[in-house]
Amino acid sequence: MSSNHENQPHTVPEEEILKQRMDKLFRLREEEGYDPFEVQKWDRKHDLSYVKEHFSHLGEDSGDEDQEIVTAGRVMTMRKHGKATFVNLADENAQLQLYFQFNAMGEENYNFLKKWVDTGDIIGVKGHPFRTRRGELTLFVRECKLLAKAMRPLPEKWHGLKDVEIRYRQRYVDTIANPDVREVFRKRTKIIQTFRKVLDDHGTLEVETPILSVLAGGANARPFETFHNALGVDMYMRIATELYLKRLIVGMFGRVYEIGKNFRNEGIDLMHNPEFTAMEVYWAYANYEDMMDLVEEILVACADAVGERKINYQGTELDFNPPFRRATMVDLVKEHSDFDLDRIETDEEAREVARRSGLEVEGHESRFLILTEMFEEFVEDKLIQPTFVLGYPTEISPLSKKDPENPDFTNRFECFVNGSEIANAFSELNDPMDQRERFEDQLRKKELGDEEAHAFDEDYINALEYGLPPTGGLGMGIDRIVMFLTNSRSIRDVILFPTMKPKT
Repeated sequence: MSSNHENQPHTVPEEEILKQRMDKLFRLREEEGYDPFEVQKWDRKHDLSYVKEHFSHLGEDSGDEDQEIVTAGRVMTMRKHGKATFVNLADENAQLQLYFQFNAMGEENYNFLKKWVDTGDIIGVKGHPFRTRRGELTLFVRECKLLAKAMRPLPEKWHGLKDVEIRYRQRYVDTIANPDVREVFRKRTKIIQTFRKVLDDHGTLEVETPILSVLAGGANARPFETFHNALGVDMYMRIATELYLKRLIVGMFGRVYEIGKNFRNEGIDLMHNPEFTAMEVYWAYANYEDMMDLVEEILVACADAVGERKINYQGTELDFNPPFRRATMVDLVKEHSDFDLDRIETDEEAREVARRSGLEVEGHESRFLILTEMFEEFVEDKLIQPTFVLGYPTEISPLSKKDPENPDFTNRFECFVNGSEIANAFSELNDPMDQRERFEDQLRKKELGDEEAHAFDEDYINALEYGLPPTGGLGMGIDRIVMFLTNSRSIRDVILFPTMKPKT
């Protein structure tokens, strides 16, 4: 069967094409004594972007026969017309038309191309650039070599690959069919590079801390558990890098950061993936206000690196021009509901106001916990433009330094964009006795059934007892930031291989 028929997936099942191409490969080896998988190397001197950039000046029906181009790529489409064949070749950055002509290549080489090369195959070519009468920049091919055979057909060429299930499971097919997806991940890399540049410019040392540990600390989240056979102990995938990084501040590193994977045993939705990438940074002798300035600096630099500061995200304009709005949780809840904590004196009164607002509350919840629930229910999705939310209750901030003017609250903020949290930071708690009490409170909550309560880390308290200087700490979710700056609807659109339920 010819490759023209193989470009019709609606009429020929993929498995049938796979069978046909395997048979073709067998015949190629037998009849021609040629095995494309034994080719060791092709000396690609030019990529397709080079050709487009350096020969854009060519006029219609003109060429440059003195310029030999040696390139390679994937055959995306083929149009065969007797003694002439047109191929659309793609590499990692661009696409270019190729022209194969019987007289220029010779009968043997041309017939090899026509008989054995299919869409999806990887080929290396040599030729010169010219522009057709219709004005398309093209490579006139004199030599072609089959470098690898595609056993499976490409997705239907006119519609691309739209099935999200296949796109996420087979990202390699997604990025073949959808060049814009490749561009998203190039921007992701540029964003991470920008993070590093900003932090490096501030004299911050990049470090690596354990992914496996006997304790999962640094956040309120349910961890993944595993077992170390040699040590005979349960271990956990890290949920955050915080406690190890702060140990390094105790150890006199001054300024440190880490960009890496965290793992949380939670659900999967548009904004959550159990495996995600975060950046955490800690600066000695700084506080949470310094971290706010740093968040603005990083986000502005990332927006500039991949586009503009005013962007359209799924139909909503987001403005990353600083300064971002700064408001307390108490004021924001007051702004969007009837819950005014400044006028509420008891927990029972808070529960009653919350119930009147339509919030279901338990009989034992404190007014500060209810404040955070009111914020989550009535405020979060209203925070569209970049906003710093300050003044988180001490009860839900076990690692944050208390506000000396109001110890029920901490010097902590979270940054929200389009209703989602992208950063969490605070002035770090460095009092080992206070930290012990906070850990004990979290331990009581865990014993009452809170699976996300913070673990009790005795060694971390031991580190604090050696002296942690005043420190500002910050964590930022890189995946969500990439989502917003690339106009990607789902977190799975910006993770190359997102977590998927196994196919049965």
